[in-house]
Amino acid sequence: MSAPQAVDASAAAPKTTRQTIEALSGLLLVLFVAMLSGTVVSIALPKIIGALEGTQTQYTWVVTATLLTATAATPVWGKLADLFNKKLLIQVAIGIFVVGSVVSGFAQDAGQLIAARAFQGLGVGGLQALVQVAIAAMIPPRERGRYNGYLGAVMALATVGGPLLGGLIADTSWLGWRWCFFIGVPIAVIAMLVLQFTLHLPTVKRDNVKIDYLGITLISSGVSLLLIWISFVDHSFAWLSWQTAAMAGGSVLLLALATLVEARAAEPVVPLHIVTKRGTALAILASLAVGMAMFGGAVFLGQYFQIGRGYTPTESGLLTIPMMAGVLTSSIVSGRMITRSGRVKPYIVTGAIVLVGGFAMLGTIDHLTPLWFVGIAMFAVGAGVGMSMQNLVLAVQNSVALKDMGAASSSVAFFRSLGGTIGVSVLGAILANRVTDQITHDLAAAGIPTGGGSAGGGSLNIAALPEPIRHIVTAAYGDATGHIFIVSACIAVVGVIAALLLKPVTLRSSIDLPDAARTAAVAADAIDGAPAFDQVELQPDGAGDNRPVTART
Repeated sequence: MSAPQAVDASAAAPKTTRQTIEALSGLLLVLFVAMLSGTVVSIALPKIIGALEGTQTQYTWVVTATLLTATAATPVWGKLADLFNKKLLIQVAIGIFVVGSVVSGFAQDAGQLIAARAFQGLGVGGLQALVQVAIAAMIPPRERGRYNGYLGAVMALATVGGPLLGGLIADTSWLGWRWCFFIGVPIAVIAMLVLQFTLHLPTVKRDNVKIDYLGITLISSGVSLLLIWISFVDHSFAWLSWQTAAMAGGSVLLLALATLVEARAAEPVVPLHIVTKRGTALAILASLAVGMAMFGGAVFLGQYFQIGRGYTPTESGLLTIPMMAGVLTSSIVSGRMITRSGRVKPYIVTGAIVLVGGFAMLGTIDHLTPLWFVGIAMFAVGAGVGMSMQNLVLAVQNSVALKDMGAASSSVAFFRSLGGTIGVSVLGAILANRVTDQITHDLAAAGIPTGGGSAGGGSLNIAALPEPIRHIVTAAYGDATGHIFIVSACIAVVGVIAALLLKPVTLRSSIDLPDAARTAAVAADAIDGAPAFDQVELQPDGAGDNRPVTART
């Protein structure tokens, strides 16, 4: 392990609230455009695949390709952030995202779109990981709570505003579906320019940096193979088949080899001494459960409103506003209270419990459930997400040194994305099987030949179906969706258990761990002859601003 050589003193200096918000504005734009790239496309995907004359398998892969590459790339980006300039890495990720978005918008067939979305996913994974790392390098854990409201607002706006924007684009003839991909390009370019002038982060320069190429290859290959298997199992081949043995077994083997390599690497992509700590491991487990429940459940709400209830894409986006309100409200309130008390566990536990309650309520819905009840349930789900998701990352960041912040933050994001990918695939399979069974049963009960009904049930163009079949299909989707929310609630219970087992801690007020900061300062002093500092803190004053408090050794 190489020792740090020097630290950029100007970048490491404490920042005022105004400087912090200026830098945060660019980071929030980056996070918004990364999340928007997925949500804005999801609602318009039926039109996109129809225009490109794609198949149902290609429909799935337009979504899965981005998730796969983003998830596999997340820990790599996080480790690179510990070794190289964080600002430059964010700009590189933005560049990859912009190129992928432009190529996706000009795709001439579904195969080209899938390839472009996979490339775009590399940038998305980088943006999602690096934004968290940059914020952690800029704001102490205790002070970070007050800024969680901004993060929550961005998450809410992208999660709910994305489908609404996608619906408007899909319903507007003069724009066309290609603008679902182009819309993020100018936002990303603006974010890059804002970051160039506002983001100044300390860079620790190291001698003889060693990149763990073997670990990167094994982790990326193992995760990719696992996600490919999850995407195809129960559709293209059975759970018990040679394909399952080859893919699942191969993934386990690759990840086992990656664990051995990471245990011996000088600069591991995923430091085992961090992810195996009790607090980090429990936060990862909770994030995995929250990711599976939230992404796996919430992604089907748009389908419920459009197919199960007959609303347009634009109306579906508007109907999901209660979830956005829940995320925004809970993240702002809990963030302020966390900054005041320094305690994060109570809010994580409360959020996980509220999330389970929200999904349990959604588990009772069918195609006739009053919209006010659905809205209350969605608000509860959003509130649970707002209190738990970002604070789980915060709990991990509080326990690690600044030099390991990238790897630790990206590990939580990685498992959350992995959980989301698994949740979408598994709950999607459950929904498809339940819908098929119910449609087949109801068609037979109505005296309609099941051969023709199967075709009709497989079509998402509800308006083109004959009236008797249309009613059966919409009722099947509306009734079956509640079942997958019950499964989501059961998965979210795991997050509650993990949250309860977290050790209560008080968030630190320093950017780095005191011992780690002292060691780095002494090293810099020995090399450069500069005065060493024990730690740099941001203390809130009576006016709510941040005053730098620096203690000399």
